[in-house]
Amino acid sequence: MAAKKLYESFSKSLMEEVHRWGCMKQTGVSLRYMMEFGSKPTEKNLLISAQFLHKELPIRIARRAIELESLPYALSEKPAVLKVRDWYLDSFRDMRSFPEIKDSSDEREFTQMIKAIKVRHNNVVPMMALGVQQLKKVMDPKIVYEDLDEIHQFLDRFYMSRIGIRMLIGQHVELHNPNPPPHCVGYINTKMSPMKVARNASEDARFICLREYVPSHLHLMVFELVKNSLRAVQERHMDSDKVAPPVRIIVADGLEDVTIKISFPSPSSFWHFPLNFDVLKRGGIARSGLPKIFTYLYSTAKNPLDENLDIDSTDAVTMAGYGYGLPISRLYARYFGGDLQIISMEGYGTDAYLHLSRLGDSQEPLP
Repeated sequence: MAAKKLYESFSKSLMEEVHRWGCMKQTGVSLRYMMEFGSKPTEKNLLISAQFLHKELPIRIARRAIELESLPYALSEKPAVLKVRDWYLDSFRDMRSFPEIKDSSDEREFTQMIKAIKVRHNNVVPMMALGVQQLKKVMDPKIVYEDLDEIHQFLDRFYMSRIGIRMLIGQHVELHNPNPPPHCVGYINTKMSPMKVARNASEDARFICLREYVPSHLHLMVFELVKNSLRAVQERHMDSDKVAPPVRIIVADGLEDVTIKISFPSPSSFWHFPLNFDVLKRGGIARSGLPKIFTYLYSTAKNPLDENLDIDSTDAVTMAGYGYGLPISRLYARYFGGDLQIISMEGYGTDAYLHLSRLGDSQEPLP
């Protein structure tokens, strides 16, 4: 009944239009193209950008709205997922209701509209996580979550698409900034120091643990990796008098990639400490446990999502605790032509390798 009631809030003609636009072809862009095009944010270029987004965004949003209608294991019927679907349908309606963009005045109004859409979708990740949690509560406890390929593949597509949508909107909006930071073209910092971002992310992760490319995206990825590492070390040494081993970060500057390695050397101890809190007695992650760390239905940390959470709330929810840090970090890396690899030696330790493409000319991996 809940699904039917929410569905009826949208007209039949709107739903038909969603399905029509969802069948259209997406157009990917590269980071290099975004940088070169945005290096001269003239009124003409901003108008061209807005006209492109006016056509492209409804296609991407429609595809996600359609997919949210028919998810396996009745995931589509969970209240939190229905809420996310409503956000996508509302955004599609807003996009399609906006008239043709003909001049700079239209472009400025359009920019404010897509800026509001981006804010509307701020909590999509925790809301989808809540929907998955609602599903897990009614599933057979004997089910092995990493075997639910359909759900994992959907979430990979869904979050990869979300990254692209937010990147396109954020880049266009930021080009309107009258006082951009030095060396920045919209979201993109042309002189970014991976070492500096890694150091800042490490300090932020350290602060969180003590409390219980695009710089913001790189920060997110390194933050998640270091946070997981520090949390594992902290939990392992909580009742010990021994000094916890350090988490070490190496940044390698290659011709094609910048690679950030996060590892756990410990001169006073034989074992290292794994990511995603899979702490074993002698360190490292068992080979059988590695598939779990990139799934969306698994985490050994305390789940921060209250089953009675107000799904209309706009309060931000941390990613820690519902197992999304590593899989989403890997999607960010892949979106920009890189990758994230986890290599573990059971009984010894675990290393994370974050590869970042220097070239920036790979097309978006459109789902």
